[in-house]
Amino acid sequence: MEINNQKLKEWTCKISEEVFARPFKDEVVFNHRLRTTGGRYIPAKRVIELNPKYLKELDQEEFIGIIKHELCHYHLHIEGKGYKHRDRDFRRLMKETGSPRFCKPLPSHADTVQHYYICTQCGQEYYRKRKVNTSRYSCGKCRGKLLKKEINH
Repeated sequence: MEINNQKLKEWTCKISEEVFARPFKDEVVFNHRLRTTGGRYIPAKRVIELNPKYLKELDQEEFIGIIKHELCHYHLHIEGKGYKHRDRDFRRLMKETGSPRFCKPLPSHADTVQHYYICTQCGQEYYRKRKVNTSRYSCGKCRGKLLKKEINH
């Protein structure tokens, strides 16, 4: 699905009114240079930038989730409340609006995972691009020993 910045603005305004019951009055644009994130909110400029690859490679619902996430940052910032990921206001608004905390990885980047580790105590799984020194690092959940496993493609 291809849309231009004007359609994106209309779409964002509609989502803002329907989900947040507040108007979106600032700018929203596609940023083709974003690589590791679905979008970002720039408080100094009051601009939401979205990654067009997420609209192209994933479904429309995932992209709407990214817009809702960025609108959480936007509306809390405008109201002078905590708009950062660690703030209570932000987490509460995300839960109220059903906004995702993280976006799914892009299918085009799925093959970058090369290392797979599993905790021998709690079974927590870790997928990493870089190799982990298992004698130095342990499970972040229970401090158990990590075991390297083969990835079955």
